[in-house]
Amino acid sequence: MYKFYDMETTRQKKISALIQKEMSIIFQKKSNDYMNKIISVTAVRISPDIGSAKIYLSIFPEENKLTVFKEINSNKNALRFELGNLIRNQIRKIPELHFYIDDSLNYADKIDDLLNQ
Repeated sequence: MYKFYDMETTRQKKISALIQKEMSIIFQKKSNDYMNKIISVTAVRISPDIGSAKIYLSIFPEENKLTVFKEINSNKNALRFELGNLIRNQIRKIPELHFYIDDSLNYADKIDDLLNQ
């Protein structure tokens, strides 16, 4: 597995933004396939060699979130193919996709609840 560095190059940032935009569109079109959940791409991190992408997802509503996440992971090759069709003219190599659940909103809600007690 490649290391993901904190200091991203301008090229990595541009590719991350492109992948985030296109993956958001893909998930928006496929919301019916994923139990009518709203799936937001909150962040994308690219390895320095553009060979691997970490994609952080927020899934709303929360119920059955893990089931939807497992289904996304099982379809990641098809999602990579679809992404490749959309961005093949802008990038030479389509990175491997690795999906993660972004729980930062839940974490912020828990802290807010604790502070309000």
